[in-house]
Amino acid sequence: MKDEMEEKQVFFGQRKIRLEGLFADSGREIGAVISHPHPLMGGDMMNSVVEILTQALFAGGISTLRFNFRGVGASAGSFDEGRGEQQDVLAALSFLEERNIREILLAGYSFGAWVNALALTGMNRQNALLVSPPIRLFDFDVQALRGKVGLIVYGDRDPFCPPEPIQIMADDLPCRLDRIPDADHFFTTKERELAACVTAFAERWRPLRDKTSLKYPRDSNGSALRVKGDRI
Repeated sequence: MKDEMEEKQVFFGQRKIRLEGLFADSGREIGAVISHPHPLMGGDMMNSVVEILTQALFAGGISTLRFNFRGVGASAGSFDEGRGEQQDVLAALSFLEERNIREILLAGYSFGAWVNALALTGMNRQNALLVSPPIRLFDFDVQALRGKVGLIVYGDRDPFCPPEPIQIMADDLPCRLDRIPDADHFFTTKERELAACVTAFAERWRPLRDKTSLKYPRDSNGSALRVKGDRI
């Protein structure tokens, strides 16, 4: 595992929608796609909470890809109310898969948590981290998400993610729920607490997923060999 984090600018996607991202390789076959808050509210991959998620996950031994949704920064296209953004998430997943990253966590903050949840409902994946999911603003299909979310983190002063409804959601999924006292939607002055929650989750989640990567053969350079036709 690499100790120092080095993010490289990358572009990925198909057709006319090329997306801008920052990729950090941990040296493992396990990674995370990190989705940012609402583009129309100034959200992008350089958002402070996205920064915290990226750094905390990498500290937990996970490669990271944070990216700008379509129409944000150097990403092509325009805002699509969550529909096209789901395709952006799929493109980000493909980017990691093409680099032999076989186990992928979907991590999203606010609007990004909602988009990831939408994308996840159509996948046979069980790996999601939702930070401040705005359940007062958007609908989350709890039934379709059952068994697919590992952790929800929220602040108990977040008006978009109130304590009682998010507790009910976590119980229904079911999943771990971490509450950060006196934190608002933006985790103002609570950045360390958020980072600690995310790193602890990564350190619990990674060893379980690392075991699956051991069965894949490696070439002389130590890179995992893909089997033709093999899909995640």
